[in-house]
Amino acid sequence: MEQKVIGFIGTGVMGKSMALHLLQGGYSVNVYNRTKTKTDELVNEGATWCNTIKELAVKSDIIITIVGYPADVEQVYLSEDGLIHHAKPGTLLVDMTTSTPSLAKKIAAAAREKEMYAFDAPVSGGDIGAREAKLAIMVGGDEEVFQSLLPVFSLMGTNIQHQGEAGAGQFTKMANQIAIASTMMGVCEAMVYAEKAGLDQVKVLKSIESGAAGSFSLSKLAPRMIEGDFEPGFYIKHFIKDMKIAIQSAEEMGLNTPGLTQAKQLYEHLAEKGEENAGTQALYKYYLNM
Repeated sequence: MEQKVIGFIGTGVMGKSMALHLLQGGYSVNVYNRTKTKTDELVNEGATWCNTIKELAVKSDIIITIVGYPADVEQVYLSEDGLIHHAKPGTLLVDMTTSTPSLAKKIAAAAREKEMYAFDAPVSGGDIGAREAKLAIMVGGDEEVFQSLLPVFSLMGTNIQHQGEAGAGQFTKMANQIAIASTMMGVCEAMVYAEKAGLDQVKVLKSIESGAAGSFSLSKLAPRMIEGDFEPGFYIKHFIKDMKIAIQSAEEMGLNTPGLTQAKQLYEHLAEKGEENAGTQALYKYYLNM
């Protein structure tokens, strides 16, 4: 795998760090992003800029994408200028965007027709996990070929699990987002409660983060809330997108998700107030301003 050339599309908050780890791991990396300046740091580190998705496709053996929305994924993969039409037979396509299970299955089927392998491999861990190469990576697709991708995945994450056939990675990510949605409400409520009780929030956090209440959101995002740091490690607008996908998927299964529904409503309220580009920890502001 060390001799394979990797194409990377989507060098935003998380993608830039992920691509950098691949470069530092010794891979040749081609990069493309709609905003070219977001690839400057990677090009300075040795990545090769490609002017189009088509150019990247023909020059790469493994192509990784992490873009914004399912519509972006569909455009990157299935449009006339997309990867399915221009990548070489044998190319491994890895979408790490949080998207829909149905689209993951559609892309995998289209890839098979062109003698390629497609994987849905969404991630969890936010900007911190991406920076520290400690992402959780949830993978759907051919299990045997998945094994050959482990050296690549291991440069970006520490918890890499093959979940099943195409779409399984996205289903797993929805379970992840459902768990986070209610957890974020609880973390915000706990921190505001501590403040209203006249306690030192930092001391309270030290007491509770290692006990039964412990979570990534509590340990990594509550400190940002306390410090008034609402910069995005993961955008509110993208979390709303994820929750919409999860609710639709749950409804298709006949499952009611009241916690998820409530969290989506609160985040949509924040987005309406202009907070769509803030980090998910900005939910704290909702409770402060109630």
